[in-house]
Amino acid sequence: MEVNGILPLWKERGMTSHDCVFRLRKILKTKKVGHTGTLDPGVDGVLPICIGQATKTAEYLTDSGKTYEAEVTIGYSTETEDSEGEAVETDFSNKRISRTQVEEVLESLTGEIVQVPPMYSAVKVNGRRLYEYARKGIPVERPERKVQIHSIELLGTETEWQGERIRFPIRIQCGKGTYIRTLAVQIGEALGFPAHMSKLTRTASGKFQAADCVTLEKTAVLMESGEIGSVLKPISWALADFPFLEVPESLLFPVKNGQVLDSHPLLDSHRALVFTEAGRPIAVYSGHPVKPGKMKPEKMFPVTGKEEV
Repeated sequence: MEVNGILPLWKERGMTSHDCVFRLRKILKTKKVGHTGTLDPGVDGVLPICIGQATKTAEYLTDSGKTYEAEVTIGYSTETEDSEGEAVETDFSNKRISRTQVEEVLESLTGEIVQVPPMYSAVKVNGRRLYEYARKGIPVERPERKVQIHSIELLGTETEWQGERIRFPIRIQCGKGTYIRTLAVQIGEALGFPAHMSKLTRTASGKFQAADCVTLEKTAVLMESGEIGSVLKPISWALADFPFLEVPESLLFPVKNGQVLDSHPLLDSHRALVFTEAGRPIAVYSGHPVKPGKMKPEKMFPVTGKEEV
């Protein structure tokens, strides 16, 4: 049985995203398993996993928006920008911060903002990941990046916080590439104090919500009972942002063989289109990069002839 589809996994704290992939390869008895965006070991939450031919769609899921619930701690910053790292700067003076002050800061950080990735991150500089430089104590200039913060909501009901260390929860909806750790630091800076992210849960990734998810343990049970298909989402879920077009008989052979075709009007208003056969995606086509008026296959989903889930 060939497993194809997208598994909405709930990643538990203490595991890396790669740990999840390694475990799932054994559970699902396939090497074709890939995640859609790294979650740090200390973070739990929604981690869509692509299986079989669905691994070709991982980039589309990675680009989708995310929702997080985080805890910001005011009083000290850390080298990793989360609770795992050593303290870098401290300010344990008695503080008084109002809800209005925090909400004004959150509003100022909504929209397109600039972030500098943490030193302990997987961003590459000169062919090496930043955490490799950090572990060796090698200073390196980190590139700024623009990210999109769709909304930040202050949770809880407190009207004021007072003390040496202040903590408050927030909910963030954001685009790809956003570092919530860095956002917590930015919130602290705007309030005038060192800060870090002390807790983080991803509650949604694209169309996948926490309620859709299953744990690794539950996945193993479903695979053993032959019911794994009940939780898998089809490849079409990852392609939902593109228009679908049932391939006409005259184009069935060219499309299945990945031939370059005359461009379709749908590409005038969309980045790509999905050709389907009997409702099943068989190819994603996009504009040809060097041949005006033509389109070429970006992804192909051939029928394997094996029993599929």
